Amino acid sequence: MSEENKNLNTISEDTANADSNAVAETADKKEDTKAKKAKKDKKKKSEKGKFKKFMKSRKARHGTVAMAITALVIVMVIVVNIIVGLLVDRFPDLELDLTSNNSFALQDDTIDYVSHLDKDVTVNILMEKETFESQGTYFVQAQKMLNKMASKSDGKMKIKYVDLTANPSFTSDYPNVDWQSNSSNNIVLVESGKQYKVLTLADCFEYDEQTYNYYGSYSFTGTKIEQAVVTAILNVTTDDKVVVDMIKGNNEQDYSSLKTLLENNAYQVNEVSLATGDFDSDAKIAIMYAPSVDLDEKIVEKLSTWLSNDGKYGRSLIYVPTADMGEMPNLDDFLKEWGMSIDRGYVFETDESALVSASSPYAFTVNYGDYYTDNLKNSKIPVVVSEAHPVKITDENTAHALLTTSDKAGVLPIDADKDWDYKDAVSGKGENVAAEGVMTNEDKGSSRVIVFGSYIMFSDTIMQYNSFNNSAYFMNVINTIADKEDVGITIESKSIDNTELGITDVATQNTMLVVFVIVIPIAILVAGFVLWLRRRNR
Repeated sequence: MSEENKNLNTISEDTANADSNAVAETADKKEDTKAKKAKKDKKKKSEKGKFKKFMKSRKARHGTVAMAITALVIVMVIVVNIIVGLLVDRFPDLELDLTSNNSFALQDDTIDYVSHLDKDVTVNILMEKETFESQGTYFVQAQKMLNKMASKSDGKMKIKYVDLTANPSFTSDYPNVDWQSNSSNNIVLVESGKQYKVLTLADCFEYDEQTYNYYGSYSFTGTKIEQAVVTAILNVTTDDKVVVDMIKGNNEQDYSSLKTLLENNAYQVNEVSLATGDFDSDAKIAIMYAPSVDLDEKIVEKLSTWLSNDGKYGRSLIYVPTADMGEMPNLDDFLKEWGMSIDRGYVFETDESALVSASSPYAFTVNYGDYYTDNLKNSKIPVVVSEAHPVKITDENTAHALLTTSDKAGVLPIDADKDWDYKDAVSGKGENVAAEGVMTNEDKGSSRVIVFGSYIMFSDTIMQYNSFNNSAYFMNVINTIADKEDVGITIESKSIDNTELGITDVATQNTMLVVFVIVIPIAILVAGFVLWLRRRNR
């Protein structure tokens, strides 16, 4: 065999061997793959078997049920929370107020008033809703109270949030509002038809005045938004406002508190000087508040002519003397015509139950008479006076008392000397601190002069106390002589510093202590122990 053929045979054998080896390797790989697959399938079957076995076990059954129950409870809590949140947003009255002073509850006067609205009212909050809420807890409280008011109004009252930055043209529709110097303090605008009234931060919230004066920033201490919005609604829904003239020009004391009270109750208050002008033609009521000097004869004549009203009467004057009044002969003569006079002395009270402070006998509560109490919402709340002059009745056919002291009161004479004894001044009959003179014509038209002996009783310091009825009584008098329904609303401010539950009864407190601190925790422990024993013994 030639060398060439030998080489060819060798190559053929090598090729055959290589092919054989390749086939063998391929077969081995296939076997390995099958083996791995079989092993994997066996492992899966084993794991599946273990899972089935685990699922059938007592441990799995109880664990699965527990997990399912837990998951279900969590889902239910989330769903219920969402539903309750939506319902409270839609129906604010569903929200419970458990604070001790009902911080989030509306007063009965407010509910009664807004539920009888006969005109559409829009309360514009002059910022975005999120911005308003972020101002603090008192703003959240105010928002909740406004929402409740809207829900009680049967659709007559609506709340809108207006971002003045995004809607700069909004202010142009309200030209009588000071948008420039007071823009940061204007917070609410109440409107109905063409009438509107803006409310400031100070109108809606109580704040620490010392902090504001020192730092120039507000530190809020209470919410007044309920009262502010109700009185604003009263203003914008009243078309024909009764005109009240405040007489000035005789060195009067500050009457701003009375002026504000009247304006808040939908009266149009004008200031007139009888020395240079005259009463407004449509004024039905005039107030002369604590003049320090006597009126001249021309002014007294104007008063008498105005009250007479050409014999038709139908007008009323309220006169309040100042504390340190001197001799005023012209005013004395005028009051005498109406059956009254004013003593220059000061009324004091010795009945300790009537004193406002044990340190002063000149500040005390008084008794209501038979007049101007029918529409008074709460006659159990007293009226308080301080540094009052006694109002004497000189003609009982013309005048009668309105407010009186106890029978233990007396009068300190203006010229009392060092030998004066207060016991001698107590007559046992009491003193009048307010009285009224009335003149009536044949047609039963009446004019009246009402005298309150204390100007301090209408000061801002006294009027702001809800424990005294001075504001409510004054508005009841005004509404009555103006032939208006008693729509004066006095609403206290709300504080949420005290967030404790409003439960003051000792028995109730003890019962809740036993239930929540002892009974419920022990019941939970016993139930858990019983459940553990049952599972352990299965």
